[in-house]
Amino acid sequence: MKKRIVIISFILLITAIAGYLFSFFLTYSIHPNGQNERQLENQDKIQLTFWRNYGTKLENDAYKELISTFENAHPQIEINMVSVPYGDYELRLRTEIAAGNPPDIMSIDSPNLALYAHSGSLLSIDQFMKSEGNIEDIPPTTLEGIKYQGEIYLSPVVESGVALFYNIQLFMQAGIPLPSKDPHSPMTWEEVVEIAKKLNNPSKDIYGIDPAQGFNDGESPAYFKLPLLWQFGSDVLNLKSNTAEGYLNSNEAINALQFYQDLYHKHKVAVVELPPDPFVSGHLAMSVLGSWTLSDFEKNFPDFKLGEDFGVAPLPKAKNQVAPNGGWALGISTKSKYPEEAWEFIKYVTSFEGSKKYVEMTGDLPARYSVANEFPELKTYPKNIFVQQAQNYSKNRPVTPAYPVISEAIKKLFEDVGIGGKDVRESADEAVRKINKSLFDIKNLE
Repeated sequence: MKKRIVIISFILLITAIAGYLFSFFLTYSIHPNGQNERQLENQDKIQLTFWRNYGTKLENDAYKELISTFENAHPQIEINMVSVPYGDYELRLRTEIAAGNPPDIMSIDSPNLALYAHSGSLLSIDQFMKSEGNIEDIPPTTLEGIKYQGEIYLSPVVESGVALFYNIQLFMQAGIPLPSKDPHSPMTWEEVVEIAKKLNNPSKDIYGIDPAQGFNDGESPAYFKLPLLWQFGSDVLNLKSNTAEGYLNSNEAINALQFYQDLYHKHKVAVVELPPDPFVSGHLAMSVLGSWTLSDFEKNFPDFKLGEDFGVAPLPKAKNQVAPNGGWALGISTKSKYPEEAWEFIKYVTSFEGSKKYVEMTGDLPARYSVANEFPELKTYPKNIFVQQAQNYSKNRPVTPAYPVISEAIKKLFEDVGIGGKDVRESADEAVRKINKSLFDIKNLE
């Protein structure tokens, strides 16, 4: 009897184990390597790494939403975004590229494009853009800024721009008419200087103008100060002849640099040291600021009202009306194993749909005509100033592998003439020598 019970118990145990194993196989579909379908499903997905500078929280949130939408539409692709602080981004990206471990998709500040393309780190997406990128929807100047040696390497999401911000209360107290709001009718720099002289009052810590964002680090000096050279009819270098000689030290460039120096040392309407938040606090009558400043004021200084406390006018002109453009755009690593899938992501993010969502969430300026037409506020003051300047009067920083040296040379040049009061021609000649040396070194390495 006991033996029979043992046999029955053994049979029941075997049956239970068999049932459990059958259920386990049905639920998890065990494969020979011990992985279940869920694990294999994740493994079978194409993993794409996407690096970008962190920027603002709004920008980060916008990218997260775009990634989520893309992944839902492309379940076989997973985008792993890495957001790197702005100050560390370029160094970390170049370190990973040098180590042979670059991200599949990378955000590139457009003036640095040639550095990556020339080194073979960035894949040409010329065919992708021409067949699927709807490039006729992108302003010509923006399009030129994402090309290297005639081929397109990046796809843009948004644009950037600068304009002249002015303190309405100070203008009214001095009886000075407010500047024109017409994007096609800017004041001249001579007119701006005369207004700055009238509003300048150092005894009360009120200064006439900050002409180009003071003296900062990074790319800001080149972005804000190069337009002054362009406006006076000069340029940094000739890309065809590959030299800065006769351009950055031309008579037109010298005139621009002398004008800039005079604001600080002759007219004394600009100063090197300014109080914190000088424009908002009423210590600065006029300032050249970026398009992103509007949302910054709304968020951080809600009591400082557009139309009551400050206004916006187009960037002043000299011989020419020119504003800077260019911004962060998306490209593909030459080492990516999945360039076509990477392009699918870039195509979506920089498309009408993706760009529209990004602009809705961030308030940035769109790179595409069609997206700009979707937002009524971009057709009216003050944002229309930035849009019209970007579409009609903007210019790219030079697209050359030597650009990092150019950026640093421009920074030092304006520091020398603005802070140091050095001879403008000698300072320009020194900048030319640095840039030409870099151009020569790059050519010899080819």
